[in-house]
Amino acid sequence: MSTVSDALKKTLAPTGRLRASINLGNPVLVHRNPTTGEPEGVSVSLAQAFAQHLDLPLDMVVFDTAGKSVDAVTREEADFGFFAIDPIRGQGIHFTAPYVLIEGAYLVREGSTFTCNDDVDQEGVLVTVGKGSAYDLFLTRELHRAHIVRAPSSPTVVDVFMEQALDVAAGVRQQLEADLQRFEGLRILPGRFMVIEQAMGLPRGRGEDAARCLFDFLESAKASGLVARELARFGIQGASVAPAAKA
Repeated sequence: MSTVSDALKKTLAPTGRLRASINLGNPVLVHRNPTTGEPEGVSVSLAQAFAQHLDLPLDMVVFDTAGKSVDAVTREEADFGFFAIDPIRGQGIHFTAPYVLIEGAYLVREGSTFTCNDDVDQEGVLVTVGKGSAYDLFLTRELHRAHIVRAPSSPTVVDVFMEQALDVAAGVRQQLEADLQRFEGLRILPGRFMVIEQAMGLPRGRGEDAARCLFDFLESAKASGLVARELARFGIQGASVAPAAKA
């Protein structure tokens, strides 16, 4: 039985059902099961565990981009979700501490003169990112000379990069590594241009008690080994469990 009060449950899930916003655009955290078509992955496992913690039924509201997932929680069309921490998103979402750290990387053609991440921010360079993704938000702030071209979603970044003959594709390292198997003549620049802190979050209007409940749940999930087990179960490489956080 849940130790969370009925009043707090009502704050966390006003409809009586816990609605999780799930973003299919980040393959590190969630994907569709090839047999059933249902979403599965670290995010889904955590959503299920949080619903069990609250002793509430779970509904998954599934989106193909991070931007749509963010909007759903900001507008309170979902009760919580899984996001890269970003100050712009933080205007409408109260984040927990991160639970997973993920590398952002650049992909270029084999013949490109770029040899390191610092080479990218030059006049005339066209960098494609998934619209509304953490990389879009970060690079919009950090790139001062290169120009950003926004693909419809993170999984389509390399398709747009190829179709429009752009200079650089930016995204989750695991997604870019998978794209190397789809297209010839590409390479990933060494290192990373950012580390993405993936957290859970809920609408800011839900208040401090709700935010504390979600924070405590996630810290417990990290400490118990749940996050690490789910990363291993789904064969995720290149992502690590974030360190424990203090409130």
